[in-house]
Amino acid sequence: MIKGAAGLMLPSERLKGIEAFVAAADLGSFTAAGRRLNLTVSAISKSVGRLEARLSCRLFERTTRALKLTDAGVAFYGTCVRVLGDLADAEAVLASHGTAPAGRIRLDVPVAFGRLRVMPLLLALAERYPALQPQVSFTDRFIDIMEEGVDVAVRISATRTWAEGLARRYMGTETVIFCAAPAYLARHGTPAVADDLLRLDAILYARADGGVSPWRFAGPGGGELKSGPARMVLGSAEAQIGAVKAGFGVAQLATWLIADELASGALVQILPDQATDGLPLHLVWPKSRQLSPKADAVIGFLGEQLRID
Repeated sequence: MIKGAAGLMLPSERLKGIEAFVAAADLGSFTAAGRRLNLTVSAISKSVGRLEARLSCRLFERTTRALKLTDAGVAFYGTCVRVLGDLADAEAVLASHGTAPAGRIRLDVPVAFGRLRVMPLLLALAERYPALQPQVSFTDRFIDIMEEGVDVAVRISATRTWAEGLARRYMGTETVIFCAAPAYLARHGTPAVADDLLRLDAILYARADGGVSPWRFAGPGGGELKSGPARMVLGSAEAQIGAVKAGFGVAQLATWLIADELASGALVQILPDQATDGLPLHLVWPKSRQLSPKADAVIGFLGEQLRID
C-alpha cells in the first residue's frame, strides 16, 4: 500500500477499486461489471477484494447466484456514487467550458413556492437549454444540502448561520398580510383594529417540525406573536388558501402566495397597517458546484428572475 510522508493513504490509493465496486453493486454481478469496465471477472473480483481488505469490512454478501450489498456496503456505495459523480462533474466543467449547460442538476425547493414561482422559471430555462435535466425535490423540511447531493436550493427561512461549504444569494424578504374571503367578512364584520382579529376564526399553519405558527402583529421590535381561536391548523400553505377562500376564517399569508386571489377579489387584505416582513429568500448552493456550467446557469437565471418583496 502506498503511504504519504505522515503514513496516511494517498488520495489516488483511496480511489482504487471504487469504480469496480460501484459497477458490481449497480449490476449485481462481477461478470456484468467486467463487461461494463472491459475487465475480466477475476480483475473485478480482486479489485473489490483488495478494497474490502483495505476497509477491513465486507461490502458484499456473495452467493452463487448474485451479489448483495451488506449494510456497510450500502453506506459506502452512496458515498462512492457521489465521489464519482463529483469527478465526472469536474471533468465536464473542463470539457464543456464555453458550451451550453447540459446534464442532470439536482434542485430542492419549498413546496408551494417551488410549484408557483420556481417551476415556471425552470421550465423556461429547460426550454432554453434542451440538454439540461433538472431533478427537483419539493419539501418544506430541513435537508442537508451537501449530504444529499443538492446542486442548488431555494430557501425561505430565518436561518442565521450557514454551513461553511455553502454559498448563498439574498433574494429579498416576503411581505405577509392578513386576508379573508369577502363572504366571511360579510358574516363576521371587517376588523377595524388589530385586536378585532383575535375574535375571528384563525386558519393557522403547522410547521414541518410540528409547531404551529402564530400570527405576527406589526409593532416595535417585530411586534407580538398571537392569534385568534384556531378554526383549522393546516400543514400546507395552499390548503390554507383553500380554507380561507371557502370562508372558514382569517389567515396571515405571504403576498407572493396569494397574488392571483388578491387580484381576482377572491381574497381581500385586512388591516394593511398590519402588513409585516416575513422570511428572507435565499438561493443556496455548495461552493464546489458553482463552477459547473449547469449550476452557474441555474443560479444566474434564478438570481435574475426570482426576487420577491
